[in-house]
Amino acid sequence: MQTKIILEEKDLPKHWYNISPDLPEPMSPPLHPGTKKPIGPDDLAPLFPMSLIAQEVSMEREIEIPEPVRAVYKQWRPSPLFRAYNLEKFLDTPAKIYYKYEGLSPSGSHKPNTSIAQAFYNKEAGIKRISTETGAGQWGSALSYAGAIFGLDIEVYMVKISYHQKPYRKSLMESYGAKCIPSPSETTNAGRAILEKDRNSNGSLGIAISEAVEVAAQNSNTNYALGSVLNHVLLHQTVIGLEAIKQMEIADVYPDIIIGCTGGGSNFAGIVLPFLGKAIKENKNTRFIAVEPSACPSLTKGKFAYDYGDTMHLTPLVKMYTLGADFMPPGFHSGGLRYHGMSPLISHLKNHSYIEAESFFQNDCLKSGITFAKTEGIIPAPEASHAVHGAIAKALECKRDGTAKTILFNLCGHGYFDMKAYEDFLAGTLDDSLFDETSITESLTKLPVL
Repeated sequence: MQTKIILEEKDLPKHWYNISPDLPEPMSPPLHPGTKKPIGPDDLAPLFPMSLIAQEVSMEREIEIPEPVRAVYKQWRPSPLFRAYNLEKFLDTPAKIYYKYEGLSPSGSHKPNTSIAQAFYNKEAGIKRISTETGAGQWGSALSYAGAIFGLDIEVYMVKISYHQKPYRKSLMESYGAKCIPSPSETTNAGRAILEKDRNSNGSLGIAISEAVEVAAQNSNTNYALGSVLNHVLLHQTVIGLEAIKQMEIADVYPDIIIGCTGGGSNFAGIVLPFLGKAIKENKNTRFIAVEPSACPSLTKGKFAYDYGDTMHLTPLVKMYTLGADFMPPGFHSGGLRYHGMSPLISHLKNHSYIEAESFFQNDCLKSGITFAKTEGIIPAPEASHAVHGAIAKALECKRDGTAKTILFNLCGHGYFDMKAYEDFLAGTLDDSLFDETSITESLTKLPVL
């Protein structure tokens, strides 16, 4: 009974996979926030090194992973693939459940797959400092670690509600040498503008992005780094799916259903895109399901339209499923999923029916997280518990239908910095706020007019 499938170091991918050349329908281009015309590389140069800009628009199917990046990856990659036998037994399901575990990285999630790459390219470009945002702290922790590896100063704007919910994330970032600031803050014009309207603002990823972008735009020695959403970020995460394809071959099975939680789209893309590429090219009949929180349901309740990626409208306009840049999600514990929009690439795939989307309440997801901890021994991050819940739901469908499907999901990180969420759940004090239909409607009325 093979419960863990481990690849050797030699099996670590040498290239990232870019799905863009395999898509029959091209994506809509990003637009300049001022002119509303398609942007060019020079428009992004104040924020990103040209190497990452080139990856953002690349139509090459394979992009070589630099050896210095692979050398750092080898600290925890290839990551293991597990067969969840104990969970299957507990659910009494005929389904086979597999999960790719990304929680063994130094910062505890999938995020270093891109933070290491982004820090490397910025270092090569002569950049000394990077500003960024973080929701629950996984991305901020990962970039802080990457900054320590490559000798970069890192400044992180952390969404204020998560800053207070997860204080040890701040400690982890500072241990790596980074500076962590609760957002909205008094240190930027964007932060001060938000606080003038609402001194008690919980913050949002949209606000934190505005602050980090402002810092980068105003300082020539500083670049901006994003932990999700953009094409080059999703590209770096494809090491997850590329490894998983090899591991499923060793297990002599192929997934019928692949599931990932979605906030901005990076870990979902990481597990899905390599398999989706095979589905497109080889006519494989696999379902790809993005799971998101009911309190911030961009894919299931949002509008597919051009919108800003940040609250203060500093970023380019991208076509995505959005709840509106002004939407303020409630302060639920899955901070990494509290984003008003979805990756343009993931949105494009959803709009063309390559993927599906479902939304769940946080109490249901954390209940599934507890079930997973009791059966498989790992406490999932609140974000990852959405993927766990989605997988359990599909396994129970198999039980009702009597179908023995193979389910694969990405366990994108552990929850050992997020125990306050489980403490509240176990105490019965965890609120389940549904998204505010009125606030979404109002926010969507403010979408940019093109």
